[in-house]
Amino acid sequence: MTFDVSKNEAAMPLVSVLVPAFNHERFVQRCLDSVLEDPYPAKELIIIDDGSTDDTARMIADWVAIHCMDLPIEYVRRENRGVAATLNELVARANGEFLRPGASDDYLLPGGLDAQVRYLLEHPNKGAVIGDSVVVDQDGNKVHDSGMHGLHGANKNLYRSDDGIRRAVISHWAIGGPVALMRRSALDTVDRWSEGLRIEDWDLFLRLAARGALGFIDVSVCAYRVHGKNLSATRHTATRVINLAESRQVALRRACLFDEPYRTLLRAQSHYIGAKISFLQRQFLPLVLHMLAYVSLVILAKVRPVSASPGAEAV
Repeated sequence: MTFDVSKNEAAMPLVSVLVPAFNHERFVQRCLDSVLEDPYPAKELIIIDDGSTDDTARMIADWVAIHCMDLPIEYVRRENRGVAATLNELVARANGEFLRPGASDDYLLPGGLDAQVRYLLEHPNKGAVIGDSVVVDQDGNKVHDSGMHGLHGANKNLYRSDDGIRRAVISHWAIGGPVALMRRSALDTVDRWSEGLRIEDWDLFLRLAARGALGFIDVSVCAYRVHGKNLSATRHTATRVINLAESRQVALRRACLFDEPYRTLLRAQSHYIGAKISFLQRQFLPLVLHMLAYVSLVILAKVRPVSASPGAEAV
């Protein structure tokens, strides 16, 4: 039976929208406005300013003063602790059954919360559901209709089964922006975000995918903003090497969570990342060795049978 949220308002679960804010004075008001504009009524907004050094904190305080009667809001300003620690604190402060992590430079699209809530209510075996995004520039102009396809070149059809989701999350990370809605219980199961990581979201989604807990809807649920300060899009070589080295350690550490052939695929991905690092460092021999290992493991993964698992239906 399909659960129609619009016809069961009294039973609508609370969604906690979580916004970690840091140095986004130009974008944060649009982010907060989008939470208010989304028609899903059973929601609260939790905001932490993670030690911004620009005018972000004042802009949030002014916005909260104006809209504090429009929906439940909690706002905290403190010293910088990093995005993973901030997300974990936001979860601890939230009251909702469902959690919607955001970002202070992106914004929600109307209807996204409703679509994702309906998916999780209809799929009780799923701990989280991801959607797509539209991509906008710093001025709000649309750059891509689909973040997954246009920005990352991903095949969205992969996300229509558990097998495809595992392969996509392992081999072609294409989740851009705050596109996930999660059950609080699912985060408790996989230990939330790993503090100390610079790019923490891949680590979390690997843990969710390993448990078959990740679903997908082909709906644009947010606008992902690309601008000069996106951490994952940096062109600074030393920073890219640090980010890639961290990603490689995540791949090696999380491989044990997966059955075959996904474990082998994740080991292959660790070598592919190693090849990227070697290329950036102009190390030819390690580059060749990593690529040989990568190709060998990908071939090995293809001859290993896929473990039987229930499909993740897409909407």
